[in-house]
Amino acid sequence: MLIIFIVIQFIQPVRNKSGQVLSTDFGKVYAVPGNVQAVLQNACYDCHSNNTMYPWYANIQPMAWVMARHIKNGKDKLNFSDFGSYTGRRQISKLKGIANQVKDDEMPISSYKLMHKNANLTTEEKSLIMDWMNKTADSLSTEN
Repeated sequence: MLIIFIVIQFIQPVRNKSGQVLSTDFGKVYAVPGNVQAVLQNACYDCHSNNTMYPWYANIQPMAWVMARHIKNGKDKLNFSDFGSYTGRRQISKLKGIANQVKDDEMPISSYKLMHKNANLTTEEKSLIMDWMNKTADSLSTEN
């Protein structure tokens, strides 16, 4: 078992770290208030953007594989780095979905909150996210 554990350490997944902020990034598409952006960065961007801040345990297998799968799944559902490339209808849907998932405590997921204490949203942070997302979605709905 020890030999297998050592061998799998050499099989590392590709890192989700582009180092760039694209013109389609959520923060570039919308005038996101600093407090809202800070909460999104702390609680969402690791799995839902092209730039993950990796913790120390991301270098240990099989944790890196689990993280890579979580990040891929998260980005498939919502990618803040590509948000501006979504259609207007999809952006509205995603904004409302973010608000609803935060309200229902579905996001951030429990396993992420367990290892990232700053992702445990306070009642105020949840209200801040839900209010801003719903207000922005409503504003886009009236434009379309």
